[in-house]
Amino acid sequence: MKRRGRGKLEKKKKKKTHVPLRMNMLFFVVFIMFSMLILRLGYVQIVSGEDAKREIDRTEDVTVKTSVPRGIIYDRNYKPVVENEPQKAITYTAPKQFDAKKTLETARTLAKIIHKDTDKITHRDKVDFWLMLNPEEAKAKVTSKEIETYKGKEKELYKLQRDRVTDEELATLTNDDLEVLAIYREFTGGYALDPQFVKNKDVTLKEYAEVNEHLGILPGVDTTTDWERVYLYGDTLRSILGNVTPGLPVEKLDYYESRGYSRNDRVGKSYIELQYEDVLRGQKEKVKNITKSGEIIESVPVHEGERGKDLILTIDMELQQEIDKILEEEIRKTKAKSGTRLLDRAFVTMMDPYTGEILALSGKQYTYDEEEGKYTFKDFASGNFTTAYVPGSAVKGATVLTGYMSGVIRPYSPLRDEVIYLKDTPPKKSWFSYKGPMTLSDYDAIVRSSNAYMFKVAMMMGGMTYTQPYQKLNIDKYQVFNDLRYYFSQFGLGVRTGLDLPGEQIGFKGNVDTSPAGTTLDFAIGQFDSFTPLQLAQYVSTIANGGYRMQAHIVKEIRDPGDAKGNIGPVVQEMKPKVLNRIDASDNEIQHVQNAFYGVFHRSYGTGVVFNGPDYRSFNAAGKTGTAETVDQGTGVWNLSLVGYAPFDKPQVAMSVVVPSAYVKGGAENNVNMEIGTRVMKAYFDLQEKRAKQGNSKEEEDVQE
Repeated sequence: MKRRGRGKLEKKKKKKTHVPLRMNMLFFVVFIMFSMLILRLGYVQIVSGEDAKREIDRTEDVTVKTSVPRGIIYDRNYKPVVENEPQKAITYTAPKQFDAKKTLETARTLAKIIHKDTDKITHRDKVDFWLMLNPEEAKAKVTSKEIETYKGKEKELYKLQRDRVTDEELATLTNDDLEVLAIYREFTGGYALDPQFVKNKDVTLKEYAEVNEHLGILPGVDTTTDWERVYLYGDTLRSILGNVTPGLPVEKLDYYESRGYSRNDRVGKSYIELQYEDVLRGQKEKVKNITKSGEIIESVPVHEGERGKDLILTIDMELQQEIDKILEEEIRKTKAKSGTRLLDRAFVTMMDPYTGEILALSGKQYTYDEEEGKYTFKDFASGNFTTAYVPGSAVKGATVLTGYMSGVIRPYSPLRDEVIYLKDTPPKKSWFSYKGPMTLSDYDAIVRSSNAYMFKVAMMMGGMTYTQPYQKLNIDKYQVFNDLRYYFSQFGLGVRTGLDLPGEQIGFKGNVDTSPAGTTLDFAIGQFDSFTPLQLAQYVSTIANGGYRMQAHIVKEIRDPGDAKGNIGPVVQEMKPKVLNRIDASDNEIQHVQNAFYGVFHRSYGTGVVFNGPDYRSFNAAGKTGTAETVDQGTGVWNLSLVGYAPFDKPQVAMSVVVPSAYVKGGAENNVNMEIGTRVMKAYFDLQEKRAKQGNSKEEEDVQE
């Protein structure tokens, strides 16, 4: 027993000796670790102290780009159409290291100096701002359990806080708070070191001066000169010139940023401004921002940049204005007559038939203005290529040439104009059928505007000859439609004209599947497919120039920016005429239709003989009139059209006139297409004569000097 007790005592002694040993080992390890830490701190302070200090004081050179004014747009006579108007602006460049507290303080300081509109502030902006201003209340919006549940999911937790902010709490934001928020919103809307416009409209001289005086207490804020697009001719051609955005569009943000744009850059939004964005945007100014500890301490210009290149349009703005005036006057005058309640628009396209240059693109729409509380005219020039209408007989020149090209007729081919009775088809006739049957050549068929002649051409293209009443229309409608559309496309009808603007429409093709075979005959007189006014102008230009379809274009030249004296810059690119195709007809066949077009305007029985009047005879025009029966808003109406060119022997200009729903079926007829056409053509030649006289007067003055 004693031995056992002694053994237990020895074991206890051994255990007691082990405990101090373990403690000593632990103390030793801790001692070693602290020693290493002290040595490391000493090394950093003594050996690397200077390097660390230099790192803190280190400056960085970061090059950023700032926007420059867009290029100027001129008309063909180098008259400015769209310019840039300089305006005072206040900017903010965020530092690399974002500090919400400092940024908010700067916004509050700036808000005491300038007035900032709050109309762009969203509900989300207000919620975020309230949470930032009230951190304790924001924290109380979520429970401890929710904080634990959403640990590592800060965005979801923040969403809970945001959703729980009440309207009553938002109502505590004062007008001053909202102004600060509006500024803070602009401060945080871009990227670090990327200047953002805080205010670039209606900056007063006082605001501009006071911001300059307080730049020392407004880190990141600066003053500069911005620009605003100015359209010098008001509403004239406004729908074609397009617009620019106030900043990058959200839906194309990635696209533009990948191309070097900043978020507050303005870009073309529509038509010319959009189509020629790469030309008009210019080369950005490069500025080197020198930063220290993430803060900008100096900005040094590296490259001044260059405003965008200039566009020279093919448009003659003086002619454009005159045509706009004519359209407004004729629409207003015609609407005063009975049966014109659906008349609300008219279009004119004028172009050089040899180059495809568009000289005027006029469209006017008569609409009710809710703001003004009355009917007013709006520019609808874009309607010349974005809307299409059935033109009627204006396309009969293409139908006759199609007859030549398909081999079913040739110049001087006679056909009998008569009322055509076909089985299961309503009678088809010409407008002058009351005079009785008569045999017409292709020439007289165009001059008189014979429907029956064109119907028979279409039937012959289908392999059928009309010989007696109530024959069955035994043709393959699909083949005839395909052939007619193929040949019409050679003139630009039903296909793109090549216009250098977005949004061009090709017109509406009637549904062949659901249409009876008789509609092939309607196609031959322009009453099935619809075409745009621009397509009609290209069609008549193709006939006028001897069979060449020229690409339509609205930009004539691209030039480098001019000098400070206002001189135009050198040409960078000239848009040369481009032939899209040559029609399959011979020169003799084309000349035959040209002669018929001349007869339309000059023969006593021609449908456009008004052009042979004393006021219009001098420019010796040729062309074709058109009337099409269609439906508008469930009501039967007549579209009126006109195509022409002048002078006949050496064309300078071609035009199309389209007046949809000129009068309702059964209402009083009118000739608004002819009224517009004669006035427009006269306006063109009067302008040429006036300029020729001015040129001669200037030459005489130069000689005298």
